Formats: sequence, C-alpha cells, structure tokens
Amino acid sequence: MDFPNSTKFQIQQVSLFVILSIATLVPNPVFSTNQCAFPAIFNFGDSNSDTGGLAASIIAPKPPYGDTYFHRPAGRFSDGRLIIDFIAQSLGLPYISAYLDSLGTNFSHGANFATSASTIRPPPSVLPEGGFSPFYLDVQYTQFREFKPRTQFIRHQAGGIFASLMPQKDYFRKALYTFDIGQNDLGAGFFGNLSVQQVNATVPDIVNAFSENVKDIYDLGARSFWIHNIGPIGCLPYILASFLSAERDAYGCAKPYNEVAQYFNQKLKEAVVQLRRNLPQAAITYVDIYSVKYSLFSHPKKYGFELPLVACCGHGGKYNYSSVGCGESIEVNGTEIFVGSCERQSVRVNWDGIHFTEAAAKFIFDQISSGAFSEPPLPLNMACHKTYTNNY
Repeated sequence: MDFPNSTKFQIQQVSLFVILSIATLVPNPVFSTNQCAFPAIFNFGDSNSDTGGLAASIIAPKPPYGDTYFHRPAGRFSDGRLIIDFIAQSLGLPYISAYLDSLGTNFSHGANFATSASTIRPPPSVLPEGGFSPFYLDVQYTQFREFKPRTQFIRHQAGGIFASLMPQKDYFRKALYTFDIGQNDLGAGFFGNLSVQQVNATVPDIVNAFSENVKDIYDLGARSFWIHNIGPIGCLPYILASFLSAERDAYGCAKPYNEVAQYFNQKLKEAVVQLRRNLPQAAITYVDIYSVKYSLFSHPKKYGFELPLVACCGHGGKYNYSSVGCGESIEVNGTEIFVGSCERQSVRVNWDGIHFTEAAAKFIFDQISSGAFSEPPLPLNMACHKTYTNNY
C-alpha cells in the first residue's frame, strides 16, 4: 500500500505551506527596521575624509582646491565635497567640522578627527619635514577621548553660545562613528623602500592597531560604526607614476599594489567579524568601498567618466602627476606655469594624483549608501541596527 506515503506527502505539503505562510508574516529584519536618527557624526581617517584638520594645523590646500563646490579652498584635498560630506548631508546634518579647526567651529552635530596623510600606526616621519600627519589614529582617539568630557563641561559651565556649539551628552551614544583610514600605512611602506611582500607582512599589525582603536572608542560609548575598507591604491596616479615597472592589469592599474590593498581589506573584514563578537552592543557595518572605486577605473564610460588614471589637476607625464603638485607653480623653458585644473572636473575620477574628484565622491556615496556594498547589507540610514547572520 502506498497510503502512508501519500499521507506523508500531504503532511509535508501542509508543513511547507505553514512555513511559507509564517515566512510571509515575519518582517524582514533589514528592510522593515526603522531608520536611524543619527544626531551626530564622529569621523576618524585620512585625506579621504579630512574636512579641514590638516589645513588648520599644518598645510592648507591652495586654489584650485575647492573650486567645484565651495569656490575656494575649504580644507579638503579635492575640488569639492568628500564622501563624508555626502554622508552628513544625507542624514540631514551639517558638514562635519574638523576638530583641529579652532576658528568659529560648530561641534553641535559631531566632529571630524581625520587629517590628511594620517596613518593607523605611528608614521615613519611627519609633516612638514616628513611625509605624514602626526595625527595618526591613536592620536585621533586621544583627541576624541578628551573632546567628549570637555564638551559637556562647556555645555554646563559656559552656557550661552558656547553651549550651543557642543553636542548633547546623549549624542555620543546615538551618533554614527565613521572610519576611512589605512591607505597611507601601505603608502609608507611602498615609499619607504619596502618590497610589496614586505608591506604585505605589515598588514596584520596595522589592522590589529585599527581594531584596538575601535574597541577604545566603543568603551567611550560608541555603538554604531560605519567602516570603509581601502580603495585600489594601484590605480592612483601617484603610485602609477612612481612605480612604472609594476605589472599592470587589464585596466592599467598597478596589479601588485592593488593586491596588497585587497589583502588589507581581507584582514580588515576578518577583524570586523571579530569586533562584532567582542563588542556585543555594537552595530558594525563593513563597507566595500574598494569595489565601487575600482569600477570607476575598470568601466569609467559606463558611469559617465573619462581618463580615470590621469590626474585632473597636475603636471607631467602619462598620468599628469609629478613632484610639482596641484596649485603650485613650475618654470618650463623660462616661463612660470601654474599647475591648475582640467576643464571638465565633473567627468574626471582623480583630482590631484591621490584624491578623488567631487563627482567621483558623489558616485561612490550613491553606491555605498544603499547598502549594496555593505556587510551586513544595511543602507546608511539603518546602520544603527544589528542584523548579523552567521555569515557576518
């Protein structure tokens, strides 16, 4: 008799129907969650997100920096806005002021501790004589640690206009903490005469130092983290022009240097997974900014860009990049030439050999803010929620 088998099949059908019915009633944990009302942003990083730290403390960019949006140098090493500016704007917040900028600065909705040329680990040499910022990540953390209690002292003791310029106490717990740093640690090795293999060997220590800072910031009350990995450094003119013999990939990028960046990102992703285990109250979003940036170099025309490997503002050679930087002057055949901008910044990817244009930054922001390149796949405005699966 096959009756028992038929009964079993019917039971299985009913069970499957029940499961599917329940599944349709259970809300998706990602897309049904309320949007996060981030009242502030606290940012840590390098020139990819510096809104005026290095300019206020050591070296300020000159014209034509800032031309596209601010129409003047605005502390950013770009022709206009950065990804962090678009993040703030999308959350309904003002652009985040640099912590080091002491002139008329409003910190009511956060502070930016990033400075251009910053590293995660202590740098080998610092500006103005050396090549890196003295405000590496440990220092940025220390600045934040001191910033938090001082702002509350000012709010309660000074009052008036001074109090209004400081963040409210609960903003520190509710804020979004953003990170974009690590590229200069690799650059320090590359330009410090280390081989690609030797730079690769330093990556675990660099990532460990990053993790320790995230833990320390968590201990001060941070709960929502938005962490960018690093971009394809081997596609940037300053690498391409400096290492002409490096193997190129199909799109003209220096393959070994991108492979080091990818290894860094792999170790960073592993570190983020471990941080989630160690910091149970934290919502940590890992953002694959590498893939988005690389798409601008691999398929520029698809997204409305051109000449992705050539600096818009620069001078000399195949990549329009040399020791004479954007905004400086050079004498050629007895004539002084100002190193200015290309005509169509809006279709260019690279601004000055190292940094991206505002147009590229806007494109990158539009891609990453959706959550399509994030793990977990949360859009920016839901990054305060924990929706981890076993895969994360």
